Amino acid sequence: MNGRVCIDASLALTWLLPADQNEAANALRREWDKEGMELITTPLFHAEVTSVLREHVYFRRLLPEEGEEAFSIYLDIGVRSIDDPEVQKKAWELAKKFNLPRTYDMQYLAVAELENCELWTSDKRLANSLQGRVKRIRWVGEHIKREA
Repeated sequence: MNGRVCIDASLALTWLLPADQNEAANALRREWDKEGMELITTPLFHAEVTSVLREHVYFRRLLPEEGEEAFSIYLDIGVRSIDDPEVQKKAWELAKKFNLPRTYDMQYLAVAELENCELWTSDKRLANSLQGRVKRIRWVGEHIKREA
């Protein structure tokens, strides 16, 4: 693999919101920062992250000030979007290959495949559903196991 990693919205939201995997996700982020890893993603990422943050404020799971702080941190994460028609083509093919009804998650996997890097997620369901079929997908909970 190379000096970049693809992240999905679930991982970024683990950095931004209280979650079970906060400790592992934060440790992973510190490791990547130290190694100078470039974070990449699909354009869908930005809509997903900001929508979830806004939803948390709207439904009062976050105070407005907390939402503003989380949004500000999101803006500073520095994730580069790979906006290429090939991402959509690859996501479509992957959704067909794995017999999935939607392409959302496959957009992230498409970026990882096209950029030859790992895809990291906090979505255990996604990681489990592709386990044994996709080697490049990694669940943030694995990071705890590696550190132990």
